[in-house]
Amino acid sequence: MKILYAVPGPMDPKEMERRVGLLRSWAFPGTEVDIVCASEGPASIESMYEEYLSIPAAMKLIYEAQQQGYDAAILGCAGDPGLDAAREITDTMLVVGPGQTSMQVAAMLGHRFSILTIEDSLIASSYELAYKAGVQPKLASVVAVHVPVLELAVDRDASLAKIIAAGRVAVERDRADVLVLGCMSMGFLDVASEIEAALGVPVVNPSLTALKIAEALVGSALMHSKTAFATPPKLQSGRISSLDELYISL
Repeated sequence: MKILYAVPGPMDPKEMERRVGLLRSWAFPGTEVDIVCASEGPASIESMYEEYLSIPAAMKLIYEAQQQGYDAAILGCAGDPGLDAAREITDTMLVVGPGQTSMQVAAMLGHRFSILTIEDSLIASSYELAYKAGVQPKLASVVAVHVPVLELAVDRDASLAKIIAAGRVAVERDRADVLVLGCMSMGFLDVASEIEAALGVPVVNPSLTALKIAEALVGSALMHSKTAFATPPKLQSGRISSLDELYISL
């Protein structure tokens, strides 16, 4: 199977190569994984405004991935920006949202889970995403680690210490028995096992989990329901032939 990891904004080529290397090391034998980034968009996503800014370019990546024959695409942001729209414009390719996927997996692993997010600015939207994913009753808390996205990989040990500190608050104060890393850059630090060792609870890595769920669903011949995510009528009818034609300017 072929899976595309779609970054909803520009990214340094070296970091893209590092991330696809991790994805390929995690993938099952026979799974091909590629990575692509949008040519424009926010440098990082730390607010709903930046999420919305990222959606148009990301949707083009998703639409093109289906045309290129990919079996699945993973949105490269744990906030799942544009997930519903991505599913509307695809009918032969699965689209996976890491945020939704990680929360639903966490809900299977314990009675209460907490999300470790980047900044306080993403706490409210994390609760909203949990509600939309149908798992809000199991969400114990959302705790910010207070490390900007673009600084997470600058000092891995310092970032790990702050993530563990936030996780300890979630476990000891909020009684979470599972933790979710609420950012793909956190996931690509590949620190879940170290957090588990420090805190004694399962830690869901959205980068790894999204890939594994994509592999499982493609392997099970399943994809999102087109009754739930109907194709835009203009695309369905053939009145337009590209996403660009859905958008007009004066």
